Amino acid sequence: MIKTTQILWQTAGQNLPSLGSKNLIDISDGDTPNIRMPIRMLSIDTPEVTARSLKGAVNVDKKFKQLAKWIREGKAPVTKEFEHYILPKLENVDAGTLQYKQGKQASAYYQAQAKTRLTKKNGRKARKLFIRAAEPPFDNYGRLLAYVAPSYSSKERSTMTRRERATFNLDMVASGWASSFIIYPNIPGELDLPLFIETAVNAKALNLGQHQEKESLAGYEYRMCEKLYRITKKLVAGDTLPYSSQLAWRSRYCADMRDRRLLSPENYFLIPEAYRLWIWPDDVQEAIGKLNLVPFNI
Repeated sequence: MIKTTQILWQTAGQNLPSLGSKNLIDISDGDTPNIRMPIRMLSIDTPEVTARSLKGAVNVDKKFKQLAKWIREGKAPVTKEFEHYILPKLENVDAGTLQYKQGKQASAYYQAQAKTRLTKKNGRKARKLFIRAAEPPFDNYGRLLAYVAPSYSSKERSTMTRRERATFNLDMVASGWASSFIIYPNIPGELDLPLFIETAVNAKALNLGQHQEKESLAGYEYRMCEKLYRITKKLVAGDTLPYSSQLAWRSRYCADMRDRRLLSPENYFLIPEAYRLWIWPDDVQEAIGKLNLVPFNI
């Protein structure tokens, strides 16, 4: 009979998403199964396709038009400055439909780019992936956080520029189908960061991808507006929400990588997109010390 143990603990880490109908790939040995798993690419954010269909996107259009109306009526918990920034993105376009279509285009571009870059020159063999994971390695959905690139040999790398051997993360920003979305502490290295910023600036200047439509919502703005709609709907219905809950639609602080100014979450739009460094509230004090940030009130 097994005896009762006196050691109690909570398992570290987190559960990964269910593989559902996806098959186990193979087993290397008795303790090494190889499986498929989702990856969330670091430092970028593509348009959302969570509406699932054009019909679903039209429903989002209606919600965002209603949100714009509430904002104009002063019923949404936003500042006047943010109101002036966000209203054109909700009123001048069908924001849900635009986001969904752009999300599909971003996905199609990535698939084509991956097929091209992962095919070796002889055209007969697929190139393996290089993956560099973040710290911590998983997000709240159990996805591996990582930079992803084709795997090149040392001989190949010696003849390639940094841009030629770049990650797919950078490719997506260069195409304009992904917004730069760098979150502390997973900042690109000192040689990669300038390239990342330059690529994002160029994509916007050349009106590539999402930038073809100046009123496009970045993926993170789209999700913010979804949260803001739900919160405002409750307020309009007469629900009493704590002030912190009213502002839960924006949670990350934003620092300007040009001058180290740290802005409050609602003022991120004052920083050009390519120079935004996002910081979770729990990391703010550490980031201030390590990056010598200067808190700045507008």
